[in-house]
Amino acid sequence: LSAFYFYSYVAMQIPTGVLADSWGPRRLLTLGTLVAALGAVLFALAPNIVWAMAGRLLIGGSVAVAFVCLLKLAASWFAPNRFAMVSGLALFCGIIGAVCAGPPLRILVDYFGWRIVILFTAFMALVVGLCTWIFVRDYPEEKGFRNFITSGSAASLKKRNGMVADLFHVFRYRNTFLLFLIPGGIVGAVLTFSGLWGVPYLITSHNVSPTEAATLSSALLVAWALGGPFFGWLSDRLNNRKLLYLVGCGIAVVGWAVIIFGHDISMITLVTVLLVIGFASGCMIISFAFVKESVPTALAGTVSGVINMGVMMGPMILQPVVGWVLDRMWSGETQMGIRVYSIMAYRGGFSLMLAWILLSFILLLLTRETGCRQMVE
Repeated sequence: LSAFYFYSYVAMQIPTGVLADSWGPRRLLTLGTLVAALGAVLFALAPNIVWAMAGRLLIGGSVAVAFVCLLKLAASWFAPNRFAMVSGLALFCGIIGAVCAGPPLRILVDYFGWRIVILFTAFMALVVGLCTWIFVRDYPEEKGFRNFITSGSAASLKKRNGMVADLFHVFRYRNTFLLFLIPGGIVGAVLTFSGLWGVPYLITSHNVSPTEAATLSSALLVAWALGGPFFGWLSDRLNNRKLLYLVGCGIAVVGWAVIIFGHDISMITLVTVLLVIGFASGCMIISFAFVKESVPTALAGTVSGVINMGVMMGPMILQPVVGWVLDRMWSGETQMGIRVYSIMAYRGGFSLMLAWILLSFILLLLTRETGCRQMVE
């Protein structure tokens, strides 16, 4: 049920990127919020698991347009030397939403019931859709402001040959393929740990209470939210993408190794390392500015969809695969009807996370630095 969101989210990324380039973000964002509201209603009123999955599928596919459209808008409305920072702020807002879907949502569900709360989110999606249609414009000149996409790039937009041709076009550039694979390891580790397996692991391996474990997982997300704008801003400031990305990814590799394989870690060390991992993982936001500068400007939406697809493939693959490893290494112990996994089982599953992040670091070494300049028009 959890992964159904990611299935449709990932599947919609490339179509979203192409549609953002052709339809424009305003129409796509408005339509996305309307479908998300429909999916939330379906989920809230679901009489069984099949209808609940259908609701999750609709929600995932519809909200898939949000981040790519924000990046498309940022390319037009903000100067290129602010793109990474703006992308980081968008990530910050998105993660704050995820944090609110933790303990605050649980309190509301306990008080009002989950169906009422989800129906309220459907209503809020409609409000967001209405505000988007009223206030958002695809291009700054519609409001009398300067458009930061050059006229040459705008002209090339008219020469497009369709979705498949655009897709093949962006993969002609080496950075596209590399940056498609790199952020999935970083994001997959964060969301697999904080969103699914981190709480039981912390309880088993570090003897913390369920409340403390949930708080630590939320703290990891908050640190990630703060790291995104910081890495985006610093990357723009230093006119460098690759080196800063390598630093953040390298710190994440070391941090996860400590969490997974460390023995007798004190609470202070545990909290510190998780916060450092979360903050360092914010480096993945550089992917979007990095790849935008590596392909023609007219294909910014398409390549953003490609990279965001790679981002979300991380949790989509790692969440169920880690679970599969845990089941394979399960000793048969249960507690109140729930399977209890050993520390060795968790280490076996989480080793897959660490392997992907290590691969991300190696692939980063092969990328071509852009110097925060548009390398291809």
